[in-house]
Amino acid sequence: MYKWRTGRSCVYKNYLHLVFVTKYRRHVFTLEILNRLKEICDETCAQMKCTLLEFNGEHDHVHMMVIVHPKVAVANLIGKLKGKSSYLLRREYFSVIKKKLWGNHFWSPSYCVVSCGGASLKVIKEYIENQRKPPSAKQVKQSKAISGFA
Repeated sequence: MYKWRTGRSCVYKNYLHLVFVTKYRRHVFTLEILNRLKEICDETCAQMKCTLLEFNGEHDHVHMMVIVHPKVAVANLIGKLKGKSSYLLRREYFSVIKKKLWGNHFWSPSYCVVSCGGASLKVIKEYIENQRKPPSAKQVKQSKAISGFA
């Protein structure tokens, strides 16, 4: 469903589900503010060589699915998303936000990040467990003896 991405020296498929909550879970978001937040997050992701795939939210939190380039640290991406959005939203919607939040905080300091992909953990675990192991010295010796190369 989702394509593999390529970098200069890598092939990747890093999808993250991010959840940010407003400070004190205050009901800050209106449809207009959510739409503006999506624009800010899309722009910020592009600046960091990431892609915002999905975005939605409710009155007090937002969900995003982001494709993250392997060179981008998740904590740095989250810091940029929260920092830039807080600054711009507080500046552009101050009259609405000041009634619901106070101080210099917009977001709760915590966040949720979950990696997501096409396979379940069970499938990946089985795939790793079933990798071919290199033959032991004894198996190599037996193989050479049978084939006549010993």
